[in-house]
Amino acid sequence: MTFDPATPGALANADTWVVIPLFNEATVIGGVIADLLPVFPNVVCIDDGSGDGSGAVARAAGAHLVTHPINLGQGAALQTGFAYALERGAGYVVTFDADGQHRVIDAQAMLARSRAEDVPIVFGSRFLDDRTKPGLLKKIVLKTAVWVTNLTTRTRLTDAHNGLRVIREDALRRIRLRQDRMAHGTEIVVQLGRTGLPYVEEPVEVIYSDYSKAKGQSLLNSVNILVDLIIR
Repeated sequence: MTFDPATPGALANADTWVVIPLFNEATVIGGVIADLLPVFPNVVCIDDGSGDGSGAVARAAGAHLVTHPINLGQGAALQTGFAYALERGAGYVVTFDADGQHRVIDAQAMLARSRAEDVPIVFGSRFLDDRTKPGLLKKIVLKTAVWVTNLTTRTRLTDAHNGLRVIREDALRRIRLRQDRMAHGTEIVVQLGRTGLPYVEEPVEVIYSDYSKAKGQSLLNSVNILVDLIIR
C-alpha cells in the first residue's frame, strides 16, 4: 500500500501505545521519542535496569516510564509494556527499538494497514525490499534464524526477529512472554501464531547507524538470536 506521510498522526493514533524496551540507550532515546511523539502521543519506555540514566532521559523527552530495578531482559520489558498499555485502554501497540534503528514512517504505514485491512498483527520485514543493508554475515545469520523460526513455529515470515510490530488489542491479550533474552522474538511469533488471527508483513527499513555499529549491536544481536534458537 502507499502511505501518505501528511496523514494526521497524533489525534488519529490516540488509541495506540508505542512500547519501547530500554537498556542503556541514554545517548539516543531522547531523539527516538522526539520523533515518535508528533505521530504517536502515547509512548512508554520500560527501563530495564539501565545504568546510564536512560530512564530519566526518556521521561524528560515526554515518554511514560516504567522501571525494572534490575535487568530482566527484553522479553520481560515488552510484557511489562503490554500490560501497561492494556491497562490504559490501548487498541493497538507498536513495538519499537530504543536505538534508532526503526523509522516512524514505517510504524505509521504498518498501523494504517492494520486498520485498513482489519488485520490484527503486522510484522515489519527488512527483507521485502532492498532498502536495508545489513551486511553479508548478518544477513546470513538472520536468514538462518528465519528458517529455524519458520520451521519450529509453522509460520511463513521473511524476517522473524524484527522488533517493529503492530499488534491489535485482541491479539495482545493472548501474549504471555516468558523468554528473557533474544528468544522472546521467536516466542512472540509462536504465541501470535497460536491465536489463529491473520497476520501480514510490511516492508520496512532498518537503519544500521554508526552508533549501533559502535555498540556491536549489528552482528552480536543476530548471533544471540541464533544461539537462543538453538539452545531453547
